[in-house]
Amino acid sequence: MDIRFQGVVVIVGNYGSGKTEVAINMALACRQKKTPVRVVDLDLVNPYFRTREARDLLKAHAIDLVLPPAPYLYADLPIVSPAVAGAIRGSGPLTILDVGGDDAGATVLASLAEAFRGQKIQMLQVVNPHRPNTDSVAGCLNMRTEIETAAQLAVTGWIGNAHLMEATSPDTILAGYGFASELSRASGLPLAFITAPTSLIGTLVDKAIDCPILPIQRQLVPPWQSAVKIAPPESN
Repeated sequence: MDIRFQGVVVIVGNYGSGKTEVAINMALACRQKKTPVRVVDLDLVNPYFRTREARDLLKAHAIDLVLPPAPYLYADLPIVSPAVAGAIRGSGPLTILDVGGDDAGATVLASLAEAFRGQKIQMLQVVNPHRPNTDSVAGCLNMRTEIETAAQLAVTGWIGNAHLMEATSPDTILAGYGFASELSRASGLPLAFITAPTSLIGTLVDKAIDCPILPIQRQLVPPWQSAVKIAPPESN
């Protein structure tokens, strides 16, 4: 099953859920299908592991990245460029907004209400059941309420991002899928897709997973590790 989206897709979730890694890999996956993609870095609360760290990779894949003005690129300031509203209103097939964690990060969305008006919006909440506050269905639903209140937008679906970093195994992915499916049933919202490290995708082929799987190749890593190299396509 392919991962295909159109319009504006807002990626939210709790701190450490893996939102930004999901947003980057989602953009790359959609671009591989020749979809024009724009990514907006809206993480204004966490100075680490933001989409802007992968700007060279995204540029190499012809993915437009909307960032704060250059003098403020690494400033710990809540700066929203006017280009953000323009990107939301733009006519491109797909715009992905990578939003900061928890309700604090989602607050910026409320300030963009005018830009969102009349747009096709999907807001997907990333969930890793191995993180605090989202290790239960009740915790995920509570986080959803807090994010929706801050954003003044409704979550429309879930992204299951179960992992244990380097210790992630096929069983980790399958158990996470079960958790995300339970969350989908409890909330009445669809499970948009789950994620899995690219190296494990082959082990999941024969498993009963009834949703798309996004292969993850880690780009946001500590200084002592190297990001996975992803060669740009030969033509766009």
